[in-house]
Amino acid sequence: MSQTGSPIQPTVQLPNMSHYWVPFTANRQFKAMPRLFKAAKGNYFTTMDDREILDGTAGLWCVPAGHGREEIATAVGKQLLTLDYAPAFQTSHPLAFEAAERVAQYMPAGLDRIFFTNSGSESVETALKIALAYHRVCGNPLRNKLIGRERGYHGVNFGGIAVGGIAGNRKAFGNALAGVDHIRHPLDIANNAFTKGVPEDGGIALANEFEQRIMTLHDPSTIAALIVEPMQGSAGVIVPPKNYLKRLREICTKHGILLIFDEVITGFGRLGTKFGADYFDVIPDIITCAKGLTNGVVPMGAVAVKREIYDAFMENSAANAIELPHGYTYSAIPIACAAAIATLDIFATEKLEERAAGLSSRLESAAHALRGLPMVKDIRNIGLVAGIEFEAITGKPGAMAFATYLKCYEMGVHVRYTGDIIAVSPPLTIEPHEIDRIFSTIADAIKFVTAAGEAGLDHTQYLKNEQHWAVHNQLARAAHQQSGIEHLALEDTNFSQITMEHSA
Repeated sequence: MSQTGSPIQPTVQLPNMSHYWVPFTANRQFKAMPRLFKAAKGNYFTTMDDREILDGTAGLWCVPAGHGREEIATAVGKQLLTLDYAPAFQTSHPLAFEAAERVAQYMPAGLDRIFFTNSGSESVETALKIALAYHRVCGNPLRNKLIGRERGYHGVNFGGIAVGGIAGNRKAFGNALAGVDHIRHPLDIANNAFTKGVPEDGGIALANEFEQRIMTLHDPSTIAALIVEPMQGSAGVIVPPKNYLKRLREICTKHGILLIFDEVITGFGRLGTKFGADYFDVIPDIITCAKGLTNGVVPMGAVAVKREIYDAFMENSAANAIELPHGYTYSAIPIACAAAIATLDIFATEKLEERAAGLSSRLESAAHALRGLPMVKDIRNIGLVAGIEFEAITGKPGAMAFATYLKCYEMGVHVRYTGDIIAVSPPLTIEPHEIDRIFSTIADAIKFVTAAGEAGLDHTQYLKNEQHWAVHNQLARAAHQQSGIEHLALEDTNFSQITMEHSA
């Protein structure tokens, strides 16, 4: 009810949000203050109330070419009306081979055999299977251990969680894959805080810890693969020091260990090069990718392997046998292939990697201008991505980053928060003035949150309009539904002050 006693009248009609279990989201909290987009074009989302929100994250790292690309929509629509589906096992279609050829041409030299999946998580799972099966088919079945890295993120399937180092994921689901170990992540705030780009020192010594670990705790001849992200994105933009990845490559080669680069985030221009492998001039044996492959339009991932890995399966498997008993119903689905080819055409025409490289200094300057603001502990950047890490608040993990994120959204900019870190990774089509706006908005948000003290960390003080919509939606359904039907869980939010009409 409003202060006058009349029912709250909505200006935005929300969907019934009871049934959808939103992934990687605090559902009760989100449904109490929903942030819903209804359209997107270029570098902007449009909200339910027709506000434009500048996309500072390229969707979820997956829209490098900007939103609403007609070239991709046309290609997908045409393909859908021509061939909507072809069985992925024992049959195929021409576009699958064309897409594989195009992806192979885009990859670093030598990684020209392509296996299609439907996501980054599936790409990682596939790469791990290929690594284990490769050694087996080569007559080395005892090479069955996998090494990941602390704070590494490799998706949400059991293999990816096992080799990953995200504590929350591992605690929630356990380690269901035996024979997995981890090495230390390369973040060293004590020595490299506020480094612009790649830290200069510590790379060789840090990489040598990998060799020391496998020599001390394992027999190197039992290690199948090491999997790392060239830049750890989901963990908060962790940039490896100079020569770190080169040294890992040397150690893997020395001991016959496959090196896997998880490039789901760093692939397709994010660092100002096609892949992180190109940026760091280190060629792995296997690359996983997804996200930008179709510009986020159709789910698709890919695993690229060196030709000698593929040839080992072809040459050492029994005649007429399935060389790799693995795949997905929607591997290389025609519309995904069409979207991938159209996306790669855009990259070729608009030279988005070069564009990202040219804008990287602008982003670096804008990001590091936040140094000295309250609570800012570190700033890290590489290519067209930056991370702002806040001082941890005892008893309130992530509160500062979440409040900053909400305030940015209020002010018309979408960023990403993870733990105590704000991450920025805009579309590669971003304009210089839009980069400036993203970081000036973050600066204003930080100042607002910190100036408000404890109240600034209270998430219920933000997005009053969204809370207003949620309350009305809940009341409206309660008035028209029988008891026992699911309603929004709003107990985590204080609505005592929500009496206003919506205002933009």
